[in-house]
Amino acid sequence: MHPSRDRVVTGVSAGSLALFVALALLVPSTVSEWVASGAAFSGRWFGLFWQVLLLVTFVVAVLLAATPWAKARLGGLATPEYGRFKWVAMIMCTLLAGGGVFWAAAEPMYHYTSTPPYFDGSGTDRAAAALGQSFVHWGFLVWAILGSLGALVMLYGAERGMPLRPRTLLYPVMGERLRTSWIGTVVDIVCIISVVAGTVGPIGFLGLQVAYGLHGLFDVPNSYGVQLAVILALSGIALLSVLSGIDKGIQLLSRFNVWLAVALMGLLLVVGSALFVLKSWLAGLGTYATDFVGTSLYQGDQAWLDSWTLFFFGWFLGYAPLMSIFIARISRGRTARDLLVATSIIAPIATTVWFSVLGGTAIWIEQDRPGAISEPLASDGLPAAVMAISDNLPLAVLIAVGFFVLTITFVATTTDSMSYAVAQACTAHDSPSRWLRGLWTLLMGGAAATLVSVGNGGISALQSFIVITAVPVGFVMLPSVVAAPIYLRRLAIEQGVLREGGDGQAPQDTTREDARSERRAESAPRR
Repeated sequence: MHPSRDRVVTGVSAGSLALFVALALLVPSTVSEWVASGAAFSGRWFGLFWQVLLLVTFVVAVLLAATPWAKARLGGLATPEYGRFKWVAMIMCTLLAGGGVFWAAAEPMYHYTSTPPYFDGSGTDRAAAALGQSFVHWGFLVWAILGSLGALVMLYGAERGMPLRPRTLLYPVMGERLRTSWIGTVVDIVCIISVVAGTVGPIGFLGLQVAYGLHGLFDVPNSYGVQLAVILALSGIALLSVLSGIDKGIQLLSRFNVWLAVALMGLLLVVGSALFVLKSWLAGLGTYATDFVGTSLYQGDQAWLDSWTLFFFGWFLGYAPLMSIFIARISRGRTARDLLVATSIIAPIATTVWFSVLGGTAIWIEQDRPGAISEPLASDGLPAAVMAISDNLPLAVLIAVGFFVLTITFVATTTDSMSYAVAQACTAHDSPSRWLRGLWTLLMGGAAATLVSVGNGGISALQSFIVITAVPVGFVMLPSVVAAPIYLRRLAIEQGVLREGGDGQAPQDTTREDARSERRAESAPRR
């Protein structure tokens, strides 16, 4: 057994996943009811805490990015390990896999056909309200909790010898004791279980969705065998990627995803209505900005909140510790401003563009041909939205196949990134072994393949379980809100960015050095 591997964390985490899968096979209805009740309870009692935590995290991240302290470099390196495009691509693709295609096409249409309660009776344009509400669930707040303050605290702790593991997020509270404390072990296990639940869900849904699409396009039987083949193909891609490491497979797959997504967006704008999408995006952003606090902290219809805002906030909060690990791992040598702006501003704006192109095109088609998108979506669920959009545009087969390929590679990117992060969370040292990375990829793929055999219920239950685990994870992320500004100021003083008294910026200009660092990182060969 590898000497740096934490046997307790690995064993309990993997055993918990196996136990859940076994129970879902034996008593699927009982498990689904239990998870649904637990998720509803979690949202009711902790939902407001999540909403406030995400909002405050975003505000603190943006304010920190505007301070002179943000010129401090993170991770103990003088230059970034990865060029800007590679770096941002890895960040973007890790989250978007969870809903990169199917939710982007379907969620705006759901809100368009059934106006969210916050906007009901407000007179807001339906398309603007639909996109604005989608931006609430996929925009600034969720990106900030995933990779801003938590990653900063993780990098600060790593510079002081703490491991890149979820327990380091409590370093501001417990300090060095976390290395061997049972509390650290519990935190690692809970955070791993949370992100595994959130990753296995999309893998399983992918099998169901692509099989549905292949049946509609090529009359391939929508059978368990086809679903299994899709999951095996996805797992194979993710396995090759994670075994080759961040420097090769993960960043190459991320860049491929970005370019394919850009190409598909361009194609949709050409064959659809670029003008309608542009107007909808601007109107959606305007609605989002105008009602930013109100929609983020909405406390009205509890049943709607449980199904939408609290589900997404809980889902992304559950991802936050492991995302912080992954983003910290790829951000060494970056300035704090780079990290905060990329995760809290650039990534969410890019996400709103993506949602506007897919969701806006769906709304445009629906307005021209009522029922063209909404009826398939209502009868067949998420995968029907992409198929319906493709069917109502020229080059239908090309668009549909492109989106299916993109979905597979998006989910593969999240699988390999989270497999890497989970393996890191099971490791006491800096770099997890290849076999441990591969093991977690296979475990998650195997769990998804098994749960798909009992239908949508098992996959839905496991994915919803992340909302339950978000309860303790929220308290793990809480110290970062206070600690990140303190740590960043310390780094700024240590690096001479800030005068010792903290009253002003040190007389130095790092702009040219930043640019040179970027060029070296882009051109340097990776090993």
